[in-house]
Amino acid sequence: MDKQALIDGLNEDLAGELSAVIQYITYAAKATGPYRPQLVNFFLAEVVDEQGHAQYLANKIVALGGEPTTTPRPVPEASTNQEMLQRVLEAELQAVRDYTERARQADDYGDKGLAVQLEDMVRDESGHSEETQRILRDWPL
Repeated sequence: MDKQALIDGLNEDLAGELSAVIQYITYAAKATGPYRPQLVNFFLAEVVDEQGHAQYLANKIVALGGEPTTTPRPVPEASTNQEMLQRVLEAELQAVRDYTERARQADDYGDKGLAVQLEDMVRDESGHSEETQRILRDWPL
């Protein structure tokens, strides 16, 4: 694993985190209906974690000699609460896959601290996806 490939992967992850921040803020504003207060709280509570991940990734990219991206991944469209939750679930599951791969790459590169931090981020994103799955489990159709 060469350093530039690792930086490129971390920038992809950073783009995902920037997108997640936008997604959660936007979805909190768009939530409607009787579950709006709970969904707003749920969405906004996630922003802090995603911002922390983004800050860590940006700092690590710079430490490795790279330039952090300022361009988020596209935020998926969603018009209903259920669609918003489904898009969040998809994004969290993608983050788990991405961080699992990136942790392996960091380990191959020889940066054990980065690998451990990425594994912690896998844990965070797994928790987010599990909570979202629980909300969706008995969602009225």
